[in-house]
Amino acid sequence: MQLVLITIKSNLETVKLKKMKNFRMWSARLSKYATVISIGCSGYFLGTYYERSKQISTESRYLRSPAIFSNVFAATPLTPATLGSNNANRISEIMKYGFPGLDNIRSFDNFILSYDRKTRVAHWVFEHLTKENMKFNEGVDRALCEFQADKSIHHYFRSENTDYKGSGYDRGHLAAAGNHKASQKYVEQTFLLSNMAPQVGVGFNRHSWNRLEKYVRKKAKVNNNVYCCTGPLYLPRKESDGKKYVKYEVIGANNVAVPTHFFKVILFETTNGILELEAYVMPNQAIDDAIPLASFQVPPDSIERAAGLLFFDNIGKTKISRINGKNI
Repeated sequence: MQLVLITIKSNLETVKLKKMKNFRMWSARLSKYATVISIGCSGYFLGTYYERSKQISTESRYLRSPAIFSNVFAATPLTPATLGSNNANRISEIMKYGFPGLDNIRSFDNFILSYDRKTRVAHWVFEHLTKENMKFNEGVDRALCEFQADKSIHHYFRSENTDYKGSGYDRGHLAAAGNHKASQKYVEQTFLLSNMAPQVGVGFNRHSWNRLEKYVRKKAKVNNNVYCCTGPLYLPRKESDGKKYVKYEVIGANNVAVPTHFFKVILFETTNGILELEAYVMPNQAIDDAIPLASFQVPPDSIERAAGLLFFDNIGKTKISRINGKNI
């Protein structure tokens, strides 16, 4: 009997020892996993905190940047000239009737630009022209102007002169140099490549498109104010399979997009205060100079839909008396 009790006690001790051993083993494993989990969680939360801190820092930096308008910041990089009251007043004059869009707004001394980083071509360029601010200045020499990359745009997204070299396309102005001859600085700014788009030279940039630019200047001389928005379009075309595709060429190492068409939307304030609107779309190809400009007039909303923009949104359409020469 005593031997049996001793055996049972011995077996119980063995079982107890095994349980203790297993408990220590699992405790060690749990401790190891807890440490790994703790390190992982700590890393995650520290990383999240760091990224959030960077975001808050960036947001705070931009929130502290002085705004030209309540919802649009000055072009980067910020400079005293950009933030000066005179420049702010000029921007408010140019954009009196609203911004077509708010993507990458860049302000220059005499025009405003919205830049498309993907295409390396502006979404739109906006100008305000009057007889006074277009007066010829004999001290201005266009021959002194040079095409230059816009260094205020990150080098990932800007176009370079080498992109155009050998491409067969002109560096076509969006804000026309001829609109800004009142100052050497003004006209030189129009030669920044952010204001350029690849345009067919003979028959388009140097001819029919130039005719349209001259027409706008002519209208500025006989009206109180002219507000002109210019930009590229990438329009769809039906292919042989019956489907529509948006296709456009790209040039250079930076893949600068070649627009299929260009638009101009122009608002005229007449001498008696009447508002008139004209809208034009031209294909980026050689055009017979004998074709009248009126042939390229289109409903303004067709450009808005195609470009994803809204023109002169600060005025009711009912206040516009004529569109493309026709009474409303």
